[in-house]
Amino acid sequence: MSQYIRNERPAPDQVLIDIADYALGYKVTSELAYITAQHCLMDTLGCGLEALEYPACTKLLGPIVPGTIVPNGARVPGTNYQLDPVQAAFNIGAMIRWLDFNDTWLAAEWGHPSDNLGGILAVADWLSRTGATVTMRDVLTAMIKAHEIQGCIALENSFNKVGLDHVVLVKVASTAVVSQLLGLTREQTINALSLAWVDGQSLRTYRHAPNTGSRKSWAAGDATSRAVRLALMARASEMGYPSALTAKTWGFYDVSFRGNAFKFQRPYGSYVMENVLFKISYPAEFHAQTAVEAAIKLRATLVQRNLSSEAIKKITMRTHEACLRIIDKKGPLANPADRDHCVQYMIAIPLLFGRLTAADYEDGVAADPRIDALRAKMECVENPAFTADYHDPEKRSIANTLCIEFNDGTVLEETVEYPIGHRRRREEGMSLLIEKFRTNLRRRFPEEQQQRILAASLDRERLERMPAHEYVDLYIP
Repeated sequence: MSQYIRNERPAPDQVLIDIADYALGYKVTSELAYITAQHCLMDTLGCGLEALEYPACTKLLGPIVPGTIVPNGARVPGTNYQLDPVQAAFNIGAMIRWLDFNDTWLAAEWGHPSDNLGGILAVADWLSRTGATVTMRDVLTAMIKAHEIQGCIALENSFNKVGLDHVVLVKVASTAVVSQLLGLTREQTINALSLAWVDGQSLRTYRHAPNTGSRKSWAAGDATSRAVRLALMARASEMGYPSALTAKTWGFYDVSFRGNAFKFQRPYGSYVMENVLFKISYPAEFHAQTAVEAAIKLRATLVQRNLSSEAIKKITMRTHEACLRIIDKKGPLANPADRDHCVQYMIAIPLLFGRLTAADYEDGVAADPRIDALRAKMECVENPAFTADYHDPEKRSIANTLCIEFNDGTVLEETVEYPIGHRRRREEGMSLLIEKFRTNLRRRFPEEQQQRILAASLDRERLERMPAHEYVDLYIP
């Protein structure tokens, strides 16, 4: 093995250099990015608090060895756990992603950039408790940069088309910004990033029939915690692999990306945080958000006309290609993870009940025979114009049209082009996002503690000055 180490090392891949230089040196100046990051912080932690109501999530949380408490370790919001930063990152990341309710980025690849908060918050909290000066301004900056790294790579590069899960981008983005928080040098950061790309990457197996399962709810927590581990190894002077992407035969491009190099639409800045999509009203896979909004509107008409689901002959959904590829499902649905990635299920629930909540994916609700009867009447077809607008960087729409044909021949139709969490509906959405945060705080904390958290979170100037551990402590029961 030593003979390979003595060989002349290649220069680092430009992709690694660009990510490292951005993470370590770029100064974020966008006021909009910081305002959006502030709201993203609240929304992301609120999603994690709601997930604590689900035993399928909480059974995976805590230390690996029960009862272990790490002195000055990172705290896990909403719990009494105090853990090493790697395990804390997994805990926070799993909570955030569990209910599929945190923010979303849609492009050639999709994903949820706030998944990176698992690693960011765990490391910032741990460092802050051990004497380093790490403020919530540093956390918000790291969030903006993690969003940007994950989102800019996703713009032109489809990992799902080669069978890889988008959490590879969580691992890479978290590695970059955690390296900066940990004070790694440029060389160490490039080493850490190379380790992230060389690492084994998750298959999308657990997101698709016949294997859909709950791993999709903790995969991002796993990725962001792995990033923390790799960054810590690089800090300890573990070597890197400079041509991790481009090495012939053995690099990521040849092994995992069908020999193609990454393409980039824009340089790293603050574009992604400024344009990120929030899930505000419905815990639904984002390609279905506008379909759910349309179904809610059509439900009101059904109630007004006193029509039941039995009066429906056929439902046609005109949609974009990505929706068809990911969440167009027929046949039996095995579990909540299967249901929350089935657009027909996510349409049926609001048409029948006028709502869509996380609890609606559970077995009790799913047992209602009217749901599958309604699903059987649905057909999804692509609207090429919707697909084009989905990829248009000036629009980034997620349009869906629902057309309901009744047994008597009458037809109802509803189109929603931009979901309420879209930048084009930001003013409308932010007050609702804060109300969502208030609701999630009420799930876990008494009134006085809720008010302390709100006071710190809504005042951005105060928030940014706070040491990271003092803010996290607000969330400890």
